[in-house]
Amino acid sequence: MKRYLPIKSAASAQLTKVAIIALILLGGAGMVGAGFVFKQAFSNSKETQIVNDPSRYTEIRHKLWLNQNQLKHFPADISAHSPNVFLAYSPASSQGNSFFQVRLKLPNQQIKKLLSEYRTIAKYRYRGGNTNDHANLSNGVPTTFFYTSDSQEDSFPVSYEIFVLDARDRSNSDFKWNHGNSYGVAIDSSASEIVYWAEEW
Repeated sequence: MKRYLPIKSAASAQLTKVAIIALILLGGAGMVGAGFVFKQAFSNSKETQIVNDPSRYTEIRHKLWLNQNQLKHFPADISAHSPNVFLAYSPASSQGNSFFQVRLKLPNQQIKKLLSEYRTIAKYRYRGGNTNDHANLSNGVPTTFFYTSDSQEDSFPVSYEIFVLDARDRSNSDFKWNHGNSYGVAIDSSASEIVYWAEEW
């Protein structure tokens, strides 16, 4: 009987060593996994960059924006080399927010025609402001910020008429407009400019 005791204790010691090594390996793998998750969480905010290159308009308009129904009112193509084209695009982030906006300077007669057209088909109309201003009005809906502004100002000046072609609340909770989308145009007839936008959140 005494002959088997050293063998049992040696086997027990070996089993303990294997268990400790397995725990160390699992702990290390867990730390690597947690590090990856944290890296992804913090790097997502850095990955959400705004594209401002007008030469990418066609790619964004026809390939990158998934819901093409929201872009039917956008021009099919624009001259990317025109000095009067301003673009802002942000793909969906980890929270799902994305926007696409292009500002164009057009001949005055064309702006007048577009103004007349959008006044008749818009579901909602606002004068100046931004999405927060519009959504907080009685029966208001979210619109957009002035991403293509020449300044840091995120609101449209009062010279702009904002026409919402559609806005959909896709929330599953009591928190109205927690998820949704809107699209439309903003027109400044005095500056002969139009801003096309689509936004999802």
